[in-house]
Amino acid sequence: MKHLHTILLCLLAFNLSLAQLSNKTDVEKACLNYLEGFYEGDTSKLKSSLQPSLNKFGFWKNKDGHYEQQDYMSFEAALAYAKNVKEKKQFPKSNAPKKVKILDIGNTIASAKVTAWWGIDYILLSKRENKWMIEQVLWEGPLEK
Repeated sequence: MKHLHTILLCLLAFNLSLAQLSNKTDVEKACLNYLEGFYEGDTSKLKSSLQPSLNKFGFWKNKDGHYEQQDYMSFEAALAYAKNVKEKKQFPKSNAPKKVKILDIGNTIASAKVTAWWGIDYILLSKRENKWMIEQVLWEGPLEK
């Protein structure tokens, strides 16, 4: 009987670690779709990772070295930006940074840090209908060299 309990506990732990790995992979995928959506001008990737209620805003360092808050970017504005990238072929250089670091994952919320050509983004995600989606983005640029 002790062996059965041990086996059941091992199976439970294995299933939990598989779920955690799946969550990590899915959060990373949402963040990469976000980056690639902007980099490639791919609105389908943005639609797959952004909540329609997206709240995105940030700070850009001006010529005087002071940070100024930039306009808020909605879901629709994000799609329009990506569409413009594609239409004008304003793609970043092939060596542009594209890094995702998962900061924390809960049962229904997660946070990540994304490094892109424009700077860094802190991203908050929620799990809705078993899919990780980006709710909010707070960013700062330009990327320090």
